[in-house]
Amino acid sequence: MTALSHTLTDSATMLRRNLRHMQRYPSLTLMLLGMPVVFLLLFVYVFGGTMGAGMGGPSGGGRSEYIDYVAPGIILMTIAAFAQGTAVSVAMDMTEGIVARFRTMAIARASVLTGHVIGAMLQTVLGLAVVLGVAVLIGYRPDASPVEWLAAAGVLMLFAFALTWLTVALGLAADSVETASNTPMPLMLLPFLSSGFVPTDSMPTGLRWFAEYQPFTPLIETVRGLLMGTPIGGSAAQTVAWCTGLTLVAYLWARKLYNRDPSASR
Repeated sequence: MTALSHTLTDSATMLRRNLRHMQRYPSLTLMLLGMPVVFLLLFVYVFGGTMGAGMGGPSGGGRSEYIDYVAPGIILMTIAAFAQGTAVSVAMDMTEGIVARFRTMAIARASVLTGHVIGAMLQTVLGLAVVLGVAVLIGYRPDASPVEWLAAAGVLMLFAFALTWLTVALGLAADSVETASNTPMPLMLLPFLSSGFVPTDSMPTGLRWFAEYQPFTPLIETVRGLLMGTPIGGSAAQTVAWCTGLTLVAYLWARKLYNRDPSASR
């Protein structure tokens, strides 16, 4: 067996392990999924009529206009929510000693993190499908061609991959499960300080500057443009740059943390 086939086999085993954990403990998945669904319903049915009134559009604005605007932001928030669960899962492995046991076994070192990443990506895809389905049920109407759907899916997966590696690193760096559950929280807050819920030109100058230059805004504008046919401009290039840079930094950080001396203080 070659080194590559050995790594692939061990990675598949670790993936099955992570999927079984999700099946045995569905409460975490349901909690992570429930958060964006609640935000979607809250913003559409509680704030949508008022916030959509100023958006204009063919029907004069209102809830129907606002759901088309806000849904991409909620979809990106879904990815951030499931990434938080990845940090918790990795931290549990590290603090419970299972990773130390894996280090003594004849398995590929890369397979442990690979199993977490692929499992988290599959969980994120499931979450995105559910949130998108709920959005469509309450009135979201994307106007995208098959090619645009594929492009939007590619952007979402690229972002999910980057955020998953970042939260894997955060889970490895955490000294407890509680710490791991708290450190990714800013990822859930950033969509609120972006163009996800209101246009950035309605914000005060300082907040507008921050919103325009943080990573969620180009991501949301790219997904919104692909699904709803609005102009994207330079958002796509910014999105690829953000995701590529974040993936590289997060992967190198996670690998360094995972390969550190296990006897070192956590």
